Amino acid sequence: MHLRLYFVAMIAAVTSGCAADYLNNYDTTTLASGDANQTNSLLQTVDPFNPNSNNTHIEGDGQRMATVVQRYHGVSPPAPALGRVPNSSVDLDCAGGKGNNPVVQGPVAVGPSDPNGLDRNHNGIGCEN
Repeated sequence: MHLRLYFVAMIAAVTSGCAADYLNNYDTTTLASGDANQTNSLLQTVDPFNPNSNNTHIEGDGQRMATVVQRYHGVSPPAPALGRVPNSSVDLDCAGGKGNNPVVQGPVAVGPSDPNGLDRNHNGIGCEN
C-alpha cells in the first residue's frame, strides 16, 4: 500500500510543476511596460505616416542638380563663360575688393603669371567671388 501512495505522490509532484507554470501567467502589465495608452493610440491610428511624407515637391536648383548628375557620370560640367583681363599698365583689383585701382568684374581667365594677383587660389580663374 505504501508503494502505491509513494507512486501517486510522485506523479502528483511531477504534474504539479506544469500547473505552477500555468498559474504564474498573469493578465496584467508591469511597471516597466511603458505607456500603454500611448501605445494603443499609435496602434489604432488610421494613417501613421508623417503628414509631410506625401509632399512630392522637392525644391532644388535644376542646373545644380544636372551638374551633380554629370559629375556622377564622369562628364565634366560646362566651364563658365570667363571674361578677359583688360590690358593695363597699372595694377588691377577685383570688384568688391580692397584697393583704389581700376576694377575688374569677374570671373576672368588668368594666365599662369598673374601679375595683378587676381587669382588667389591659383586655379586659373580670377575674381571668383
